[in-house]
Amino acid sequence: MLFDIKPFERDIFQLISDISQDLGYPTYVVGGYVRDRLLSRPSKDMDIVCVGNGIELANAVASKLFPKPKVAVYKRFGTAMFNHGNLEVEFVGARRESYRFDSRKPTVEDGSLEDDQNRRDLTINALAVSLNSNNFGEIIDPFGGMIDLENKLLRTPLEPGRTFSDDPLRMMRAIRFSTQLGFTIDPITLKAIAEHKERINIISQERITIELEKIMKSPKPSIGFKLLFDSGLLHIIFPEVAELYGVDIKNGVGHKDNFYHTIKVLDNICRNTNNVWLRWAALLHDIAKPPTKRFDKKAGWTFHGHEVVGANMVPRIFRKLKLPLDGKMKYVQKLVRLHLRPISLTKENITDSAIRRLLFDAGDDIDDLMILCEADITSKNKKKVRRYLENYELVRIKLKEVEEKDNLRNWQPPVTGEIIMQTFGIEPSREVGVIKKAIREAILDGEIPNEFDAAFAFMIAKGEEVGLKRV
Repeated sequence: MLFDIKPFERDIFQLISDISQDLGYPTYVVGGYVRDRLLSRPSKDMDIVCVGNGIELANAVASKLFPKPKVAVYKRFGTAMFNHGNLEVEFVGARRESYRFDSRKPTVEDGSLEDDQNRRDLTINALAVSLNSNNFGEIIDPFGGMIDLENKLLRTPLEPGRTFSDDPLRMMRAIRFSTQLGFTIDPITLKAIAEHKERINIISQERITIELEKIMKSPKPSIGFKLLFDSGLLHIIFPEVAELYGVDIKNGVGHKDNFYHTIKVLDNICRNTNNVWLRWAALLHDIAKPPTKRFDKKAGWTFHGHEVVGANMVPRIFRKLKLPLDGKMKYVQKLVRLHLRPISLTKENITDSAIRRLLFDAGDDIDDLMILCEADITSKNKKKVRRYLENYELVRIKLKEVEEKDNLRNWQPPVTGEIIMQTFGIEPSREVGVIKKAIREAILDGEIPNEFDAAFAFMIAKGEEVGLKRV
């Protein structure tokens, strides 16, 4: 069967073909690019495998392009890549590789196209297109990947236990592709993932987290998280999420399954935003429910303080997963800590003070917080959902009214610590903090307007209360 080569591909394919023939290197387009083109999915990464020196081929091809692209060479891995138009083209020599039982690093040897296809994770990723003159454009499919594409099925090229044992990350990749493509994992392959799940422990955390984030960036991440849970992988790579699973019943009273609730919230978020850090906030918003779960004879099951405990867990989780510990982590932590606050504002007779405090605490993230809160509605009762959404819309209106009136987003009180010290002729001290806090609270409570003169007068009075005199 021939590959339908499009006009935008023909020039680069033909150039690679001509140069590889001159070098005597049989050459092929392999893997994800072939798969995505056959599925009519956009693809920006093109992998070229040659039976020879991939770095030499990359440099030779780049030298014939105008403008000449910069070639990035990775000698350790025997690969080289450059950008050509919208494509990132990577070249590698065909190889065979395997992992020792206790090693994260594979043993790599030169090999044939067959060796290279054997080491692929899935049959749909083992497809190759020949760039050789004798069979240019022919699809080479030794494992039935074309049929699997048609049947939307994910299988390993070799016996799945061998494939997963050689590189255990392939287990997560199978689940990731199932999530991204909506394909079903072959039952034998899925069973092998459960049987070899412990092998994931030899894979670096960075590689695991990359796959996890790719699952989270998919249109419906719950597919992947269910597979991770059912296979047992989630219990190893992210036990805090796995622990959300289950319903306890006491005195005939149960609670919702927080695992399925959480991944539903995550799906809801994905319908509204591509912000991956907001997706992390959705995944972690109830992460502290297991450690805070208590049963009260009158109230039933409670999770008091789970938002605070959960926010405190975020840095540890980010550190373990090798995620950034900068403002992105603080953003997720803030949303986890505040995710219950808007709920309390759906009640009647909510004061402007409560609205001001939420605006002050959330700052520019208030809109994302409201998206999270609305995604947190997972009831199957349509009337309840409609009522909750209507209540949140009222909160949005109230937030807008107070914001426009008081301008509190990312607000700082009009009187600074420097002004307090200059006014009273004092050095940094506890009194400065007391006065600053008192001014802030007075404005948030509506006792004084958010204006300099009013805040300055309040500062003078408060200073006198603590024994300070204006100099």
